[in-house]
Amino acid sequence: MMRIASYNINGIKARLPRLLEWLAETRPAVACLQEIKTQDAGFPEAEFTALGYQAIWHGQKGFNGVAILADGTAPVEIRRGLPGDDADEQSRYLEAEVAGVRIACIYLPNGNPLPGPKFDYKLAWMERLRAHMQGLWALEMPVVVTGDYNVIPFDTDIWSPRALAEDALMQPASRDAYGALLADGWTDALATHNPAGGVWTYWDYQAGAWQQDHGFRIDHALLSPEAADRLTACGVDKDHRGREKASDHAPMWVELRGQ
Repeated sequence: MMRIASYNINGIKARLPRLLEWLAETRPAVACLQEIKTQDAGFPEAEFTALGYQAIWHGQKGFNGVAILADGTAPVEIRRGLPGDDADEQSRYLEAEVAGVRIACIYLPNGNPLPGPKFDYKLAWMERLRAHMQGLWALEMPVVVTGDYNVIPFDTDIWSPRALAEDALMQPASRDAYGALLADGWTDALATHNPAGGVWTYWDYQAGAWQQDHGFRIDHALLSPEAADRLTACGVDKDHRGREKASDHAPMWVELRGQ
């Protein structure tokens, strides 16, 4: 069994004790991290090595940043940065191969405020992502594209659809772009296993959102047919959101059976 997890850590230095705790307790084979918020030189590689993980990362000072950790083996880096825009310097995409599975770790743009350049960038990034994912699909191998998509796909993915009706995460254009990925044949693991919705991966720090369970789902794992055929379980490590100085996201994961 291979557990592939995604965790928006919201600052790897600030949350390092919680991150190491989660890795030790749940021991995913692969952990995809978003919003590490550190330059490459500041990445705490030694802390993960001590736990038995090897890492690759794509950092950026103070913002964004993604990393892929693998338990007991080195992730084989395939690509850093999403193709399609040579002027895009934001660190939001990292792709590697681990144990015969192609894994892409993404931190999709938030898009607020809208309308404006940030929302335009979000939609353009999603178009580039779709084009690249079509190439991954053509590999005809197990592929998992996971991370913080910054899209609430369906009304059943938020505690109150009205609460964020004007937000970039719920705009029809954002949802349509996500829906296009599903129409291309990618399997949304959490949605497939929880068709009624009601599974959250994010709770804001403000307004008692965690205490009232006012959350929503923006962290997703999309699987190619070859990966979906091996999917045995998926879930959210919700209790880690409630710990001291935790990220505002909870880790989510999928499990694939062996070949």
